[in-house]
Amino acid sequence: MTSTSTPRTTWQRTAVRDFLAGVEEFRTASQIHEDLKRLGDKMGLATVYRALQSMAESGEVDVLRTPEGESAYRMCSDGHHHHLVCRNCGNAQEIAAEVVEIWAAEVAKRHGFTDVGHEVELYGLCANCS
Repeated sequence: MTSTSTPRTTWQRTAVRDFLAGVEEFRTASQIHEDLKRLGDKMGLATVYRALQSMAESGEVDVLRTPEGESAYRMCSDGHHHHLVCRNCGNAQEIAAEVVEIWAAEVAKRHGFTDVGHEVELYGLCANCS
């Protein structure tokens, strides 16, 4: 079910948004919670999760799965893209989506699927961790 209403802006959501606007790397909810606590914002981990979920649903944040299976977040950049993520340090680079889009469309067509969405993240070791 999709809602067309705008999510309510709370001080907690604003604090999470402001924090993410100041960092470039992906951060998990627990990392964001710890960082906010260190900065003096008093909110529970569940509240951070709810704010991030709402921000993800509205397209404000990029979400990727870490190699450990946890969701990590950062403010969205423009346009559809995918990520190349270092398994060691978490450094993430945006990669153009064209090749993935072509491949996904071809696979869907070959199997008779329509209206197909996808999530693609590539994991490896960055130059500093290699």
